[in-house]
Amino acid sequence: MKIALVDSGIGLLAAAAAVRNLRPDADLVLSCDPAGMPWGPRTAQDVSDRALRCALDAAERGPDALIVACNTASVHALAAVRAALEPGLPVVGTVPAIKPAAAGGGAVAVWATPATTGSAYQRELIAEFGGAAEVTEVPCPGLAAAVEAGDGVAVGAAVAAAAALTPVGVRAVVLGCTHYELVADRIAAAVPGAELFGSAGAVAAQALRRIAAVGGVTEGGGGLEVLLNGVSAPLQAVAAGYPQGAALAVTPATA
Repeated sequence: MKIALVDSGIGLLAAAAAVRNLRPDADLVLSCDPAGMPWGPRTAQDVSDRALRCALDAAERGPDALIVACNTASVHALAAVRAALEPGLPVVGTVPAIKPAAAGGGAVAVWATPATTGSAYQRELIAEFGGAAEVTEVPCPGLAAAVEAGDGVAVGAAVAAAAALTPVGVRAVVLGCTHYELVADRIAAAVPGAELFGSAGAVAAQALRRIAAVGGVTEGGGGLEVLLNGVSAPLQAVAAGYPQGAALAVTPATA
């Protein structure tokens, strides 16, 4: 089994690690766009074009499914990627976990990039899945970039700023950017008592279900290939600084 993941940078590590946790034998292809990172400030068409290019690069490796492991790309590029690759290749997008977070009611905060916060897309998700919960949108300027750079000081400052905007006593925090899952421990410490809701586990499980639905479940070797703008490269050095990245570097043969 081979699963490909697409993102501008290392935000895809959380979903990749979740896939590896569910299927240690799965071969993974991580297709990133360091030349165009970050995608957040770009136009919708530019994001779509760049994400599609990454997806097409990954598709050349013959995966059984492809995960668009980025919230921004899922908003702007998912339709284009699916039009180009489905039905031959199942494509799974990433949606903020607002529905499960809001299921328990009470106060819920959605941490997201400034571009996503207040967007029609996120407001529609809140309207559809927020239920009776009191949902507050919290912009997190600089957090994704700090995570991407592995800058612990900048991560701490961005997390503290977002925590200051989060209602006191909030019951749940939705991690509305895949990069945020890489620093979930720091977010949890900044918002004590809140349960964190990410998307990685659900996305990984959905990819495996899509593969099973078309009868594509086969064993792999637990390999890892990284594509940086279509060129094979080592896993980014900064990735090893996060548990999800460190786990991906360990193959079943050496674990």
